[in-house]
Amino acid sequence: MIRLIIEKELREIIGSTKFALTFGVCAILILLTFYVGAKNHQLNVLRNEAAKTENLRRLEGLTDWLSMGSNRIFLPPQPLEALVSGISNDIGRTTKLSGKGEIVAQDSRFNTDPIFAVFRFLDLEFIFQIVLSLFAILFAYDAINGEKERGTLSLSFARAIPRDKYIIGKMGGSFVAVGLPLMIPILLGCLMLPVFGVHLTGEEWLRFFLVIFSGLLYFGVFLTLSVFMSTLTQKSSNSFLICLIIWIFTVLIIPRAAVLLAGRTVDVPSVDELAFQKGRFRSQLWQEDRNELSQFKPSSNKDPMAMGNEFNKYMQKLTEERDRKTNELSYRLEEERGNAQIQQQRLAFSLARISPSAVFSLAATQLAGTSLNLKKNFHDEARGYQRTYAEFMKEKTGMVLGLGEVLIAMRSGGEEEEEKPINPQELPVFDYRSRPLSDVLNDAALDMGLLMIFNILFFTGAFVGFLRYDVR
Repeated sequence: MIRLIIEKELREIIGSTKFALTFGVCAILILLTFYVGAKNHQLNVLRNEAAKTENLRRLEGLTDWLSMGSNRIFLPPQPLEALVSGISNDIGRTTKLSGKGEIVAQDSRFNTDPIFAVFRFLDLEFIFQIVLSLFAILFAYDAINGEKERGTLSLSFARAIPRDKYIIGKMGGSFVAVGLPLMIPILLGCLMLPVFGVHLTGEEWLRFFLVIFSGLLYFGVFLTLSVFMSTLTQKSSNSFLICLIIWIFTVLIIPRAAVLLAGRTVDVPSVDELAFQKGRFRSQLWQEDRNELSQFKPSSNKDPMAMGNEFNKYMQKLTEERDRKTNELSYRLEEERGNAQIQQQRLAFSLARISPSAVFSLAATQLAGTSLNLKKNFHDEARGYQRTYAEFMKEKTGMVLGLGEVLIAMRSGGEEEEEKPINPQELPVFDYRSRPLSDVLNDAALDMGLLMIFNILFFTGAFVGFLRYDVR
């Protein structure tokens, strides 16, 4: 019986003009998403390689490692960013660092190409979150009351069809008829990726298909919600209006309101406030060091080179002490700000998870590696590289300098040796490592579970609502 109802639903939906139009629009948008994402990934890879090449080129001709000042590392583009952009275009992708000191990422994609920030990129998150959720409402808002208005519902039950089997077949047929055909353009898009140079590893393919699975769960939420509303109202126009209002609140209002409310509830010091405190403390320390420098007296006044070396050691000692105090303050301020940010984010996400739209967005970005964890992971990887870079510079020069620090070099008056240029290829390579799959799955498990719960709740509501529905 259920199979016959599903087949009937398939024939009615797939044979309709509405399905042909909506499927055509969705197929074009999905294929366009894969194409645009692949081309953007190609462009980002070229830009990343050009940036790394330019970073090495600027070091050509230098004859002293101390004269290079700083090194730049770059966040490489990840293939899944092309399909679920998340915050990948908003965060800084270039970090200028030395052997010690703070690490600040700069040059976000939207900073270098601000025109793309106006309307954002087309990606799968947008397709599922906006387009497919509306199509789910369009196909299911009149699943029950529409049948009653057309007079087909009473005819169906004239054959003594069990209500439980009818509603299960109705919702199952609607999901299969609308959701599964969307897999065709998605699979075609997957075939397009290698053609355009986007090669995913086995782990990335798994994460990608989990994104699609989450999207289908999200699609199912609005499909079952629409059927549920159809069982609660007698007129299809009323159920459509209610579904549309719910869609506006869950997709457009609740996530933004959650962020605003969390921002008002938990105060996070701004970057400028922290920079002011750090700058004032540095000025105070620098004034103290100036007083110390004015009292410097070399032990030997005859040998200029010995005097220079002695002065450098003295400067190094003052610098290390100043850095120690500065880093202690900086770490404390950053830790306090980071803890406040975490608290604010948890509150915002907890409130936003009332909305299936926010839940899907969190799940998709976690799986694609473009959630807020991307920024933290890049910073942690950069911090690890800084330690490697500091060891390299100490091996080459015997000391580790921070950004903006200077060194007075003294040479003996004897015959000068020919200076040889440094080899930039000796620099340690920054090898960015994405978060492990186990961590990604753990972070996404809650939101994927919530999507399943939403489906179960609305399915149960539609099931119980139809058992009490007046089919006459």
